[in-house]
Amino acid sequence: MEDYYHDEEDLNLNDSYEYNYEHSVCDKEEVRSFGSVFLPVIYALALVVGLAGNGLVVVVYSSRLRLRTLTDVCILNLAVSDLLLLLTLPFWAADAVHGWQLGSVACKLTSFLYSTNFSCGMLMLACISVDRYLAVTQNPTGRTGTGARVRGQWLLVCVVLWGVASFLGLPELIFSTVKHSHHRMACTAVYPHEMARAAKAALELLEVTLRFLLPFLVMVVCYCWVGRALSQAVGVRRDRKWRALRVLLAVVAVFLLTQLPYNVVKLCRALDVIYILVTDCDVSKGMDRALQVTESLALTHACINPVLYAFIGSSFRGHVLKVAKCLGQRIGRHPRHVNEEPAVEISLNTRNQTHSQSGSEDQDTSTFTI
Repeated sequence: MEDYYHDEEDLNLNDSYEYNYEHSVCDKEEVRSFGSVFLPVIYALALVVGLAGNGLVVVVYSSRLRLRTLTDVCILNLAVSDLLLLLTLPFWAADAVHGWQLGSVACKLTSFLYSTNFSCGMLMLACISVDRYLAVTQNPTGRTGTGARVRGQWLLVCVVLWGVASFLGLPELIFSTVKHSHHRMACTAVYPHEMARAAKAALELLEVTLRFLLPFLVMVVCYCWVGRALSQAVGVRRDRKWRALRVLLAVVAVFLLTQLPYNVVKLCRALDVIYILVTDCDVSKGMDRALQVTESLALTHACINPVLYAFIGSSFRGHVLKVAKCLGQRIGRHPRHVNEEPAVEISLNTRNQTHSQSGSEDQDTSTFTI
């Protein structure tokens, strides 16, 4: 008789680590033991680093630094979503070690916050890339409007993105519950028997599409156009061009390296649900370990975001340095000089240049700052 290994008894397809089909059982105690050691360590590191970086971004952007562009607004929202995501990690670390001890309501809310903010972070990254593309191609004067109408548009964009992310988190809010499994309580998604296979596969594919494929394609297309405009910019030193291009490449590369492995595993799980591909217990265990490792890798992006999207910006970095200088002066230290790296601010000449005979600033440009 051929053995098949799938989630939980009677094909409920739940997210515990025990696979069972008909008369075959695959014991996942090794997987749970690995997760009880690996996950708390990774979650603790991510929490400490992420809270420091994203917390600083929120404090600076919300109190001192004027939000001048949609990118600034998205960076602030990105930091908030990353903070909310990171704040759920202690609960999952405790769950990995002791099982879920906080009840069904806390299970639903924690799962919803995790899923919503994970999705929101990916959507904000796509929005930032679109805004940078528009700043280069459709803002020829290099000026950014800050009127009530423009701010209203920014607010609408953020509300839509948060709404989409919340929609993606609704299944966790609806189906997550506390279930007794293998001598411990677990916070997991339990689907009705009649829709278990279809719901699980559809949600996995939807998450891969909206959390990874769509943001990645948007980033690649937008940054390719931005990179092309930067490379063709007139009157800009070559080292500044390459510095800006390296930043764009780093943004895409980090996103790909942190998110691709996790989404490949999720895609494999979805295909397994549909076509029952996993028929070996060791393969099933390997897939579960891969999910733990790659999901932890994907979470590190919440720690890297402040470096990629805030600290590389000279306006943000310069403001932090000024605050540090003022703080040093208050406690009696008077530094003679604070090293501030200049911004890579490139004025891109558009096709509709108007050449003035006097050489004054009568030409259409587009400003892109990193």
